[in-house]
Parts: sequence; C-alpha cells; structure tokens
Amino acid sequence: MGNSLAYLALIVWPLVCVLLFRKMEIERAIIWSILGGYLALPQSTEFNLPLVPDMDKLTIPAISAVLLVMFVKKQRINFLPENQLARWLLIGFVLCTVPSVLTNLDPIIFEVLGGSEPITFVTGILPGQSLRDTLSVVIGQILLLLPFFLARQFLGTEKGMYELCLAFMVGALIYTIPSLIEIRLSPQMHVWVYGFFQHSFEQMMRAGGFRPIVFLAHGLWLALFMVFGLLSATAMARVAPVQDRLKMYMVVGYLFVVLVLCKSLASFAYALVLTPIVFVIPPRWQIRLAIVFGFVAVGYPMLRNLQLVPLEWILEQANAYNPARGASLAYRFYNEGALLERAADKELFGWGGYGRNLVRHPETGEILSIPDGQWIVTFGTFGWLGYLCEFGLMAVPLFLAWRSMRLQTVLPPFLAPLCLMLGINLMDLLLNATVTPLTWLTAGAILGFAERVAAQNAKVGDPSKVRSILGGSSHRPLGKRTVL
Repeated sequence: MGNSLAYLALIVWPLVCVLLFRKMEIERAIIWSILGGYLALPQSTEFNLPLVPDMDKLTIPAISAVLLVMFVKKQRINFLPENQLARWLLIGFVLCTVPSVLTNLDPIIFEVLGGSEPITFVTGILPGQSLRDTLSVVIGQILLLLPFFLARQFLGTEKGMYELCLAFMVGALIYTIPSLIEIRLSPQMHVWVYGFFQHSFEQMMRAGGFRPIVFLAHGLWLALFMVFGLLSATAMARVAPVQDRLKMYMVVGYLFVVLVLCKSLASFAYALVLTPIVFVIPPRWQIRLAIVFGFVAVGYPMLRNLQLVPLEWILEQANAYNPARGASLAYRFYNEGALLERAADKELFGWGGYGRNLVRHPETGEILSIPDGQWIVTFGTFGWLGYLCEFGLMAVPLFLAWRSMRLQTVLPPFLAPLCLMLGINLMDLLLNATVTPLTWLTAGAILGFAERVAAQNAKVGDPSKVRSILGGSSHRPLGKRTVL
C-alpha cells in the first residue's frame, strides 16, 4: 500500500540515520533516528521478507539505530538488564510466544450444517500456528524491544533524559504545523504525501470538525504524543532560567491549545491533570503517582475478571459528560467482555496469531468483536504469561525508579516527568493499543537510570553518599533549580 514515495522513504531512512549518527552525539542520534521515523515515515507500508516481521516505520529506524551504534559509534550493546526482575520479564516477553504457538497448532474451522441433509459445509478456516511462526514472532518481539535496549544503555543519564524530553517537545512543536492544517482542512497529509489514507476517515471526525492524524496510526496516537510534548515542555519551563521562563510558558500554552484541538477526551484529561502536577508537585510525589498508574494498568485484567471495576459508575460519569462518548465507552466495555470470555478458554498462553483471539461468527467466521486496548490484545494473544511479561516489563522501571529515589538526595529533573509519561501511557493501554517506540524509549531510559543508581549504591555502600550517577552527562540545564 502506498505510492513510490512511501517505499522510497522507508529505503532512504537508514541513510538519514547515518547522517544523524555522524553529526550528532549518540543520545540525540538514537532519539531522532527512532522518533523521526515514527513521526515522518508512512503508516501501513512495509517490505515483506521471509521468516521475519514486516520492515516498516517501526522496525527500520530501530534496526538502523542499533547497527549504527555498533558500527559508527563503536559501542557494544548490552541487551539484558542488570536488574533480575526486569531480565526475567524481558526473557518472558520474548519467549512467551513459544508456548502460545505450541498450544495453537490446530486450525479453527467454521462450518454450517446443510439444511435437512446430514452434510456439513466448511465456510472458512483460521490456520493453526506452526513452528515457523515461532521464529517469526520471537524475532518480532525482539525488534519491538530495540528502542528499549538502546534507551536503557544510553539514555539513562541526566543528559539522556534531557535529550529525550527535549526531543518530545521539539517533535510536538514541529507536528503542530501539519496538525493545525489537518484540523482546518481535514486529515489529508498522508494522502498528499504517500497517496492513501491510513485509517478510517470517520474516526477523525469529532465535534463538528476534524482531529489530526498526520503520519501516525490514529488521531488518538497523535494526541497522546502531544501530551508527551506538553509535559516535556512543562518540565523544561519548571527548570528554565528566569530570562527564558516566559518563552517556555508560551510554548506550554501553545501546545495545550493544540492538544485541545486534537479532540481526544482521554488525552485532554491526562494533560489537564498532569500539567500542573509536573509544574508544582515535588518530583518524588510525581514518581509515586506514576507508580499508581502502573499498578492500575498491570492489575486491571485481574480486577476486570473479578468484576471489581465499577463499570456502571464509569459509564454514568461518561454519559453525564457526553452521551456520545458514553456510548463509545459502553461499546468498548461490551467488546472487552466478549473478548475476555474468548480469552478464558486459553487464559494461560492465549490463542496465538492470525486473529484467533477475536470473537467470530461460528458459521461464517465474521469478526464480531473489535479489540481497542492493548491489554486485551496481548491477553487474548499470549495469555496471562504474555500479558504479565509485557506490561510488567513496561511498569517495572517505575517501581525501580521509586526504589532508586530513596538512594539519592538529588534526582535528575526530567526523571519524574518521564515516569508520569510512562505511567499515563500504561493507563492509555487500557483504552487503546498505543504501544509505540516512544513507550519503549521512555521505559528504557528510566530503567537505565535506576540500574545506574543501584550499581553506584553497591559500590559506595552507604546510600547517604550517593548524590548523582548521571554518568556521561556534560549538559547542565538546571543551574540552581535542581529539585530535591
């Protein structure tokens, strides 16, 4: 799918990454290779190669960055985390695909009886998994984690976290230009540049206008990225020198206005709650709040299975705000319930690929359910094992950051905002499948910081002596406003 420019962009992007790595320091080169590809490359366009997942806007930048780190920057990459819990979760995330495949070798057959005649007609088949699928899915899981590996090793410092927040802010500011054009003229950027629209146009129509999508998977993905940019700008404003503060306030206000125009209720709520928190609440309490988000995200399926989530109350509040949004949320809950019933038949290792986790008509095979949240997609595909490993791997950096803040008197100023971004991204995965390379970059940077604190503390022995493990940091953006 896509015009020749779409495929040319994918082919050329590794060369762009080479230029970035030759001109920039390693932290900035890694971030912009992956973030730039995510924002600029075409959606739903890929090269299909045998035995490996599709090469697209997510995999090509990540593979390019890894190779350039090794061969241009001459750095060795450590793929396994030092923390034992994170290490086992990572191994589980990669290898959970094996039992999922091995327990789904049989095809699913859709059939209908032939009236008064004792004849059964086969109307469709979902293929069983094969051993070949095992290799392909394992490789796919590893490719998803490449940004995580890079961020853990190279962005877990004060400089790395500053560069990550700076990139989120700058990227969001750049994206406001095509976003405002689409808000005014309708979402057409992907059509104008790459020749096709990447999603349902209906879903980009809201409140008598349009919400932008640009080159991302959905308007909700763009709105969440704007939240990342807004919170990063707020963190920058908090520590900015006095002479630059007014300018940063204007950036924060501008990004907030654009976010409102994106017409995403969930992202608007995130920004409304978290922007003042990033600006005025002590960093340690920000991290504690992020941990709450992580607990909710990881525990939601258990609470949902035990019927402890107050669905009726949530729907009442949504209907009171906007009946249309309430109806949409009710539809999501209905689909979740149907998919949970389906997942209960293979709750340990899931149903595997080929859409076998979806609820289908028993005779025609027609899809009767639409999964929205990443949690139900993972739970239905890889079962409890895959769910706990994937969400646990994303959430464990938050708990390790909380532990590490007890070992240091001074925290890097952008650690807490990144924790909040990761925490709110985890919460959003209950509603949408918004796992992106930015999720893994953020999680990896936080984990890398926490591991550096633990290593430094092990060397020093006395936690009170641990002041800063901001290894490799030559940038000091905070001056006297470092927050304790």
